[in-house]
Amino acid sequence: MYGIIHSIDSFSTVDGPGIRTVVFMQGCHLRCKYCQNPDAWKLGSPSARKYEAEELIEIIKRGKPYFDASRGGVTFSGGEPLLQAEFLKQILSFCQEEKIHTAIDTSLYVKSDTVLKIIPYTDLFLADIKHMHPEKSRLLTGFYNLLNLENLKIISAHGVPLWIRYVVLPGYTDDPRDIENMAYFIKNLATVERIDLLPYHTLGRHKWSMLGIDYELEEISPPSSQLLQKIKEIIISICEKPVYI
Repeated sequence: MYGIIHSIDSFSTVDGPGIRTVVFMQGCHLRCKYCQNPDAWKLGSPSARKYEAEELIEIIKRGKPYFDASRGGVTFSGGEPLLQAEFLKQILSFCQEEKIHTAIDTSLYVKSDTVLKIIPYTDLFLADIKHMHPEKSRLLTGFYNLLNLENLKIISAHGVPLWIRYVVLPGYTDDPRDIENMAYFIKNLATVERIDLLPYHTLGRHKWSMLGIDYELEEISPPSSQLLQKIKEIIISICEKPVYI
């Protein structure tokens, strides 16, 4: 069995606890307007390559001394790693046997059967909430948010820790009513450990032009520190979870 991998970062400190190897898996069916890796959308991209399971496992094993020293591990990101669920399950199972902490950075816009298949082998989900409003989710990503929200409930019901990630995009995801609805939703997820507010940035914009894709956010600036602080205060006041910017 092989997986299609976009890239591998062997020393990350921002994709879960401790020092981590991050495996960016190729393929994503969402078309988020702010995506910084549009080159990871298509499975057949020339920038990706195939890895046999054993080859990827060997790369992950090299980081074990750093994982053990920092309480780190391996994070599977993307793209959307759950689109390659069978390959992912094989690698996660090995990590579990080797007592390597596993995290999946995912949008959760996939069938719940896929999530249930992966849950037993996953120690942490770094899960996006793209938008709480169904129609606004469709406009932002190309898809309604029913699967995303339902899968968050399933993960929490199975007792797996969640870190919620929310991109703050002025004019799209900063409506106070939507923030309040998200905070009330998160409040009912028992396993949420933290919420990360991710300010919109333009670092990946050049990739859109390189790929010949229209970038619709040319006139949008990153959110101000005042806006981020306001959103943080709304969330904390409702769900009383740690919020990081």
